[in-house]
Amino acid sequence: MGERFVVVPVDGGGAIAGERERSDAVVSDPAPDTGGSAGGGGAGAEEIEEGEDSVFEPQDPNTVVPILEYNREPNKYGDGVPKENSPFINNTENDKGNSYDGTNMALFEEEMDSNPMVSSLLNKLANYTNLTQGAQEHEEADDDEGSKKKAVKSPQMGTFMGVYLPCLQNILGVILFLRLTWIVGTAGILESLAIVCLCCSCTMLTAISMSAIATNGVVPAGGSYYMISRSLGPEFGGAVGLCFYLGTTFAGSMYILGTIEILLTYIVPKAAIFVAEKKEDQLDALLNNMRVYGTCCLALMAVVVFVGVKYVNKLALVFLACVILSILAIYAGVIKTIFEPPDFPVCMLGNRTLQNLNFDKCLKTDFIDNMTVTTKLWMLFCEGPELNATCNDYFVNNNVTMIQGIPGLTSRVISENMWSEYGPLGMMVENKKLSSLGGSDSAQDIYMPYVVNDITTFFTLLVGIYFPSVTGIMAGSNRSGDLRDAQKSIPVGTILAIATTSVIYVTCVVLFGACIEGVLLRDKFGDSVKGNLVIGTLSWPSPWVIVIGSFFSCCGAGLQSLTGAPRLLQAIARDGIVPFLQVFGHGKANGEPTWALLLTAGICEIGILIASLDAVAPILSMFFLMCYLFVNLACAVQTLLRTPNWRPRFKYYHWALSFLGMSLCLALMFICSWYYAIVAMAIAGCIYKYIEYRGAEKEWGDGIRGLSLNAARYALIRLEEAPPHTKNWRPQVLVLLNVDSDQGVKHPRLLSLTTQLKAGKGLTIVGNVLEGTYLTKDAEAKRAEQNIKSSMSAERTKGFCHVVVSSNLRDGMSHLIQSAGLGGMKHNTVLMAWPGTWRQSNDPQSWKNFIETVRESTAAHHALLVAKNVDSFPTNQDRLGEGTIDVWWVVHDGGMLMLLPFLLRQHKVWRKCKMRIFTVAQMDDNSIQMKKDLQMFLYHLRLDAEVEVVEMHDNDISAFTYEKTLMMEQRSQMLKQMQLSRTEREREAQLIHDRNTASHATINDKAETGPDRVHMTWTKDKLFAERNRNRECNANVAVRDLFNMKPNQSNVRRMHTAVKLNGVVVNKSQGAHLVLLNMPGPPRNRGGDENYMEFLEVLLEGLNRVLLVRGGGREVITIYS
Repeated sequence: MGERFVVVPVDGGGAIAGERERSDAVVSDPAPDTGGSAGGGGAGAEEIEEGEDSVFEPQDPNTVVPILEYNREPNKYGDGVPKENSPFINNTENDKGNSYDGTNMALFEEEMDSNPMVSSLLNKLANYTNLTQGAQEHEEADDDEGSKKKAVKSPQMGTFMGVYLPCLQNILGVILFLRLTWIVGTAGILESLAIVCLCCSCTMLTAISMSAIATNGVVPAGGSYYMISRSLGPEFGGAVGLCFYLGTTFAGSMYILGTIEILLTYIVPKAAIFVAEKKEDQLDALLNNMRVYGTCCLALMAVVVFVGVKYVNKLALVFLACVILSILAIYAGVIKTIFEPPDFPVCMLGNRTLQNLNFDKCLKTDFIDNMTVTTKLWMLFCEGPELNATCNDYFVNNNVTMIQGIPGLTSRVISENMWSEYGPLGMMVENKKLSSLGGSDSAQDIYMPYVVNDITTFFTLLVGIYFPSVTGIMAGSNRSGDLRDAQKSIPVGTILAIATTSVIYVTCVVLFGACIEGVLLRDKFGDSVKGNLVIGTLSWPSPWVIVIGSFFSCCGAGLQSLTGAPRLLQAIARDGIVPFLQVFGHGKANGEPTWALLLTAGICEIGILIASLDAVAPILSMFFLMCYLFVNLACAVQTLLRTPNWRPRFKYYHWALSFLGMSLCLALMFICSWYYAIVAMAIAGCIYKYIEYRGAEKEWGDGIRGLSLNAARYALIRLEEAPPHTKNWRPQVLVLLNVDSDQGVKHPRLLSLTTQLKAGKGLTIVGNVLEGTYLTKDAEAKRAEQNIKSSMSAERTKGFCHVVVSSNLRDGMSHLIQSAGLGGMKHNTVLMAWPGTWRQSNDPQSWKNFIETVRESTAAHHALLVAKNVDSFPTNQDRLGEGTIDVWWVVHDGGMLMLLPFLLRQHKVWRKCKMRIFTVAQMDDNSIQMKKDLQMFLYHLRLDAEVEVVEMHDNDISAFTYEKTLMMEQRSQMLKQMQLSRTEREREAQLIHDRNTASHATINDKAETGPDRVHMTWTKDKLFAERNRNRECNANVAVRDLFNMKPNQSNVRRMHTAVKLNGVVVNKSQGAHLVLLNMPGPPRNRGGDENYMEFLEVLLEGLNRVLLVRGGGREVITIYS
């Protein structure tokens, strides 16, 4: 919609300010380009303060009142780049000054901040722009010098200019001009076609996957990095993004080396600094020249990129024109060979090809002035110019012949070039059709001017060298912000560009094999045709068309790589997923990535120092192939998961095609170079693990997260089919943690104990209960959850946090025990701290909650661990020295007491501790046999522990035990009476308040009807005095009852057990680092709950670190394998 409401100031009389005479005034938007959202006003609207309501109520009648006026002017708002998470929802930063005005939608006005009107949403959608990161903004910043910002023009580039031509320019390049003829000659036409088809199929399948991803929403600058990171997550995105960056950087090295090779070999050979005096030194001299000139060229190009990207972009069309003209010149030359083949003779000695650099005539001797004289060729093979001089045997035995290097399209040379001619380093380039007599000395041949292989050739090497010639398919997706319709242009333009270049490569392979002699095809540097570029000999009208065109093409491609690679690194650095790259996110004032450019130039220099185009090409092939592999993987994963957001406009894709492309990429990586492939994958793997370990947390809705969810769902469903076997049982812990009034964690050592017990294995759920309602405690619950997660991170506890808000703590604990976990991933053990202050607490609910938790854990068949003095437990940084973990095995609990010390000793905190097991023998037991049986049991359990049997005789109950039990029951009775009196006082206060309220109402009623006589039998003072007298009588009776009561015999027996067992445990284990003890169950009669707490206190008295253990009703340890 192009219609908007504009706030117009109106005076108190209702007329428009300044135009009272006009009755139908319509004021246009005073500031159409301020960047506000729909519904936002112009300058007049901005004067209203943010804190005011949408309905303006003037205090002064002369105050100007804003009204809504209908405006049909098209909306020009919205030139900002939206946030990445969602550019439309919850984006209120730009709308803080815009308040909702009107009554039609008053029902929704309280939610306008978080849920904007549909009109506002559509307005932001319509004006959403996302420009390419880099060139355009930097040019504007350079031109304006920061004084003012130009209005952003809407993108106007179509498919042809915006995608097709850039892709064409990036795909066609140095390999086509410098190496394709050599590949055809070495591999033969058939294998060359196989190489071309293999590589082009790989890029075509990748382009299909890329098109699906690129049309599934807006793709900002960053191209493949953005697509992979948002599809596969920050770990894969960072790893592959850096690999793509390295590939682009090494591509810059390759293009610079190609530029220098063209310059020193074909344009100005005399400019070489290092000149080989001997033939065997030519290769080293060439490499040294490449290093020196390459470094200088790299420095020059880096300065050009640093000074201004706009110059590189303006020259891009010139470089593209050079590429297209060179291609046309090749096809024109092929057509010309049908009628008039060019004259480029190749001199052959026997069947060997000669370097035609230091002689002008392909003759041994020449007849001049009726005299036979030797030629320059003679001097190369003989010791002197005399006819009787000693010459090379092969030179003597074989004739010198000349063959045409470009026989033409109709010469049927295609049949000879069908098959491969691989060979080792130093192998001579030969024509098998020509005759050759023996007599050669291989030791002397290396000094002769033969054309030889400069490297060992084989099929996989050629694949690695050729593959960079099909890269560059991402050029269109990198320019998505400049396209008029990116979701239409990117698929069409990219696929057409790949199809076009594939046709060019296939036809070039066939035409080169059909027009050029095999020995000339295998002559990499054109030494047999006087140092001409081999592909240049075929072109029309002149070889210089190809030489100059390829030179500028390589220069342009090198500049483009040095421009794009730093911006890619800057995008990765600004995402914040790789912490050590943060510095490369900064740059000049206009955003130019200066530091990233310096790093790029440094890495590029490594490729320059390698100096060989054939050695650099497989390196960048690895990185590009890895990038394409993950583009295919991203498309396949998203397609198979069927995520709701996966709705590409490009419909001609399938997961099978993506998997085929991914498999092809992986195969090509190992075909090109298996060791480079392993190194590249190792680099990506290291980056992945680094981001996983140290990187910033990012949530991009990626496919790997969806894959994890699917895998988790499948595993949970499988887990729920049956309970785990005893061999697989491990404590899945629910930690019941308490927080203070500020939502800080009370006992962080409980988390340390969990970490030491679990060592990162199994399930850990840290639960907490807040008392209240969720609506009022929402903020506190989130704060508590955040604090617990921070404590978990500090204590290295791997697990989940679950904060529950409940009307009371008891219900909240019950809910956690019942419902924490999901499916088969539920806890089987509850860990909590002993309520150490339960005696001092005025509220008995604290220890009642503890006992109810014990009961519910037992009812749910969960094991229970209660840590006493938990704050004295060791931290994860402590290292306990020589000491013991003592286990007091009183009753069988399924083996929990045996398993827990074993698990603790796996952690480095407890590793040096020894395990001791104590068991209790009664009068009827044979303690010697018990010890033997227990040792055998531990042997079968594969546990190393000392065993001791403690005998407890049935002694008479001591007076101390009797007295302690009596004091316990008296205290319990007193607390009950105190609680009862407190309750009575509260009830009486409420009763007096209610009566006073009623009496006031009665007096007021009587005051209205007139005075009346009041008869009062009791005064207030008399009432209180009488009540206190009754209380004192009741208190005296209660005290008398306390001193006359006798202890319950059952309690006496329990206290006797607690006292005796405590004495034995303290005697044996007071110096132990940790004591594990069977936890007695709570009484069935809830009336004895408080006595139960007293029994436990007596049992644990005098011990420092104690872990009370209560089994879950099942065996958790087995002697069987």
